[in-house]
Amino acid sequence: MNTQLPIQADLVDQHNSTRSEALRDEYDSLGRQLERAGVRIDDIAARVTAFEVAIPSWGVGRGGTRFARFPLAGEPTNLDEKLEDCAVINQLSRATPRVSPHFPWDKVTDYAALREEAGQLGLAFDAVNSNTFQDQPGQAHSYATGSLSSTCAATRDLAIEHNLECIEIGKALGAQAITVWVGDGANFAGQQDFTRALDRYLQSTAAIYAALPDDWLMMLEHKMYEPAFYATVIQDWGTSILAAQQLGPKAKCLVDLGHHAPNVNIEQIVARLHHFGKLGGFHFNDSKYGDDDLDAGSINPHQLFLVFNELVEAELNPLEGFDPAYMIDQSHNVTDPIESMISSAEEITAAFAKALLVDREALHAAQEANDVMLAYQTLRRAYRTDVSPIAAMVRMTKGGAIAPIAAYREAGWRTTKAAVRKPTSTAAGIV
Repeated sequence: MNTQLPIQADLVDQHNSTRSEALRDEYDSLGRQLERAGVRIDDIAARVTAFEVAIPSWGVGRGGTRFARFPLAGEPTNLDEKLEDCAVINQLSRATPRVSPHFPWDKVTDYAALREEAGQLGLAFDAVNSNTFQDQPGQAHSYATGSLSSTCAATRDLAIEHNLECIEIGKALGAQAITVWVGDGANFAGQQDFTRALDRYLQSTAAIYAALPDDWLMMLEHKMYEPAFYATVIQDWGTSILAAQQLGPKAKCLVDLGHHAPNVNIEQIVARLHHFGKLGGFHFNDSKYGDDDLDAGSINPHQLFLVFNELVEAELNPLEGFDPAYMIDQSHNVTDPIESMISSAEEITAAFAKALLVDREALHAAQEANDVMLAYQTLRRAYRTDVSPIAAMVRMTKGGAIAPIAAYREAGWRTTKAAVRKPTSTAAGIV
């Protein structure tokens, strides 16, 4: 299949030509530093080269708050334009070759043609996402008081049917997973019976699970609150893992980094989920107060590193089927979404590279000896290492940009699209 990249290759080449000599010097310098610690930089670069994180179709449009949304000139107004912007992110960052679609936001009439269109842009499709947290025009039964856990059987059937449709669409797109998140819950004490609501959810998800192809996964996403501010049906990782265990081996838990109470130890949750074989994947973002969906690594990059430290540990002690799916899930209210996605891809890649630098032998020895400071400093040495030359070298080698945000601005993509795309005043879709 012929790939038609959205930004001219010679513009990227020109961008790299003025920076490649300095990059090689920085890469070689870091290589010598790592060699003194017994690490081959090319080995780390090879691991980074293979690393990928998906981007959501809804993430290339401006989001908003409960109070306002500020449209951005040139943001996408349809799925074709979303894929164009996703292709720009991947072309420059070379770390995001898969797109996670959301239905019914991304419904089309010909999914074979959509898959071919994505392929021509150098993209493939990741997990599909269902939407039973908002009503669609002409919907027969409302989700206002619940979807998969609704007290109304007809509403539950409607929500199940939608998820089954998403599976069929995903099969046509080449996906192998469905992410299920519901906003079901209560805003008032006494509004619902906690046990019966969970029972209804489990019965509904069992019907969806039964329709999964043999090579598919169902990823259960929990969310502490919003829109249910008193009690949420799947409100934490404990409830999520219990549900996944009851459903079966193809059900896994999805960890969204923003969906936790303040000060919760997310990296410990990662270790626990892996221990029980239920770590399905991540939605990367950041938060200050809870579920903020800020750019990944923008508030607490050290926590992002600690999460990847546990993931690298999990790789060293893999369980059958361990292959976590990674996706960026952000809401861009004041930035250019393409720039924010590129920035997050850089932060996530850097956290992975730093976790690869941890001296595992020294760390484990310090842990067994209860040498607290040595264990801590072993992690800190890796975290303090500037791995940007590795990430930039990988991008350039794969045909991307050494400084992707700078290259994006030099290409004038936003200005060009602002002149030809229709203005929008409604969100492209956020979760």
